[in-house]
Amino acid sequence: MKRYRVTHVWQLLKKELGLYQLAMDIIVMTRVCKMFRQGLGGFREYQIIEPVHREHPIFSFWDKKKQGRITFDTLDFIAEEGHFPPKAIQITRKKPSWRTEQEIHSLCNIMQVLASYRNYEEPLQLLLAKIMRFERFGRRRVIIKKGQRGNSFYFIYKGTVAVTKDEDGSSAFLDPHPALMHKGGCFGEMGLLHASTRRATVVCMEETEFLVVDREDFFANKLDQEVQKDAQYRFEFFRKMTLFGLWSDEKLWQLVALGKIEKFSYGQLISKDFVDSSYIMFISKGSCEVLRLIDLGNSPSYYKWIWQHLELIADKPLKTCLKESSPMERFKEFQIKSYPLQDFSALKLLHLQKAWEQRETSLSQNVKTSGNSLPKLLGPKIKSRQAHSIKCSMINTKFGELPKEAAVGAYMKVHTVEQGEIVGLHQIFLPENERDMRPLILMSLGTEVIRMRKDRFYDLIDDEIRKKLSRVKPEYPSDEDMCQRFLQENSWNVFRKDLLRLLVEPRQSPPFVPIRSKKGIYDPKSLTLDLCGINKETKPHHPTKPRHPVFMASQKYLPPIRIVEAITAPRYKIQELLPQYKNAGVLL
Repeated sequence: MKRYRVTHVWQLLKKELGLYQLAMDIIVMTRVCKMFRQGLGGFREYQIIEPVHREHPIFSFWDKKKQGRITFDTLDFIAEEGHFPPKAIQITRKKPSWRTEQEIHSLCNIMQVLASYRNYEEPLQLLLAKIMRFERFGRRRVIIKKGQRGNSFYFIYKGTVAVTKDEDGSSAFLDPHPALMHKGGCFGEMGLLHASTRRATVVCMEETEFLVVDREDFFANKLDQEVQKDAQYRFEFFRKMTLFGLWSDEKLWQLVALGKIEKFSYGQLISKDFVDSSYIMFISKGSCEVLRLIDLGNSPSYYKWIWQHLELIADKPLKTCLKESSPMERFKEFQIKSYPLQDFSALKLLHLQKAWEQRETSLSQNVKTSGNSLPKLLGPKIKSRQAHSIKCSMINTKFGELPKEAAVGAYMKVHTVEQGEIVGLHQIFLPENERDMRPLILMSLGTEVIRMRKDRFYDLIDDEIRKKLSRVKPEYPSDEDMCQRFLQENSWNVFRKDLLRLLVEPRQSPPFVPIRSKKGIYDPKSLTLDLCGINKETKPHHPTKPRHPVFMASQKYLPPIRIVEAITAPRYKIQELLPQYKNAGVLL
C-alpha cells in the first residue's frame, strides 16, 4: 500500500509540476559539465614559456608516458613565403643514421607540396626523406653539366631551372622560350640509377632551393630496389600494349627509361594545352577528359541566339539585328510560294478583329512581340514584359554588334580518354595543313599517367610504329558544333526548370537554407550570364569588391574571357502561351 502511494505521488509530480523533466535536465547538465572538465584538463597542462609579445611562442607540456617536459617552438616550422622551413633544414643537415623516425615523418609531410615527390609510393617517400639534403644556389649556377656522370638527383622546392643542350647553360638566357622546370619538378633520377652520362645541362634561372639525393646514400639505403619496382610496373604496362607487342625487352626498357609516373586526383589539371606541349602521356590508370575553351562570341549560332532572345527586351524587331529575314517574313514568303492565289493571313486578322471587338479593343493598336502580345489579349490577367530599347555597351564582332556582357566563353567536353590510350601524339604524323592546332585542356578524373618527351619517343620508335600511329586520327568537333550543343543543353535546362515550376506546387513553408559565409569565393550567380538584367541600371558598388566574383580564363594570344556555365534569357512564361489552346482555330 505504501509503495503504491509513492508511485502515485510521483506520477502526479511528473504531470503537474514537471519534476521528472527537471531532474533529467540536471542529469544531462552534470554529464556535459563533466565532459568539459575532462576536455579542459588537457589544455591546462600546456604552458607558454615565452613572453606574450613574441609573435611565435614556444609551448611546453608534461608527457606522462615519457615522464618529461616536451617543448614545441612554432618558429622552427615557420619560414618565409615559399622557402624551406628552418627546422627542416636542420633535419637535412644531420646524417641519415642520426635522424629520428619523427623527424623523417615531419620532413615527409613538408615534402608533400611537391608533385614529383607525391608520385612515389609511401615507403619510397620515407626513404627519400631519410637521405635527402638541402641546397640553395644562385642565378646562373650550373647544377648538371652535359657529358658528366650523374651522381645526384634533385627535387625543386623553390625557384626555376632551365634545360639546355650546351655545356655552360648560357643559351637559356638568350632563348626567348627556354625549357623550364618549376617548383615540384625533379631531374637526374635515371642518370643516378644507371650511372649514365648527362644528356643535357640544367642551370638556375633565379635563386633556387633543392632537395638533393646523393648516389652513395641512394644505394646504401637500397632505394634502387624501390625505384626498380616502379620501373618494372612501367615495363609491364608497355608490354601489355599491342602497339609495342613486337618489341624486344631491351628496346622496351629504353622506352621505360624515358617515362615518369605522375598521379592526379579527380578534377586536377593535367595540361593546359597538350597539343602544343613537348610531352606525350600514356594513361596507365583511370581516365581523363579533353576540354575546349570556346569563345561563344565568335559563333554565328550564338550571335543569332542572343538577339532572338533580346528581341523580347528591345523595341526594335529582330531583322534590325540579324542580317537575314525574320521568322514572320519567312512565313509570309512560304505562304505566297505555296498558295499564290490565297492569303490565309486574312483569316487570322478577321478572327483577331472579332476577338478585339469582344474585348472593346481597337484594331489600331501596335502589336509588338514583347509588349502587347497576343497571349496578353487572350489572357488579360497575365502581365507581359514592357517593350523598351536596349541601352548597354556593345562590341563589334564579325557578325555584327553584340552586348559586351554577352561576350563570354564556356568549357566544353570534347572527348574522354580511357586507360591505355595516348594523349598528345596524334598531330605529329599528320601533314601540316591537316593538323588541328586548337588549344585543348586535359582534366583528370582520377588518373595516373606516364609522361615522356615527344622528341625522344619519336627518335626511339621505328617506321612500323609510325604507320600504326598515323592511322589513329581522333576527330574532335568544331567550335561551332560545340557552341550549338551548349545552346541546346542550356535551352533544355531552362525549359526543364520552367516546367517544374509550372507542374510542381511550391512549398507552403520554405525549406531549410544553411547559413553561408559572406567570405565565400564561389557564387552560382557568377557562372551565369543573365540576359534579363542586361538592360537594368544597377546600383554602383565598390570597384574592388564586385557583387559576384567573375571567373576569367586566359586565352592563347588573346585577352582573358569571362567563363559561364549557363545563360538565363528573357522569354515568355509558359502561362502566356497556354491561351492558344483555349481558342481553337487561332493561328499564333
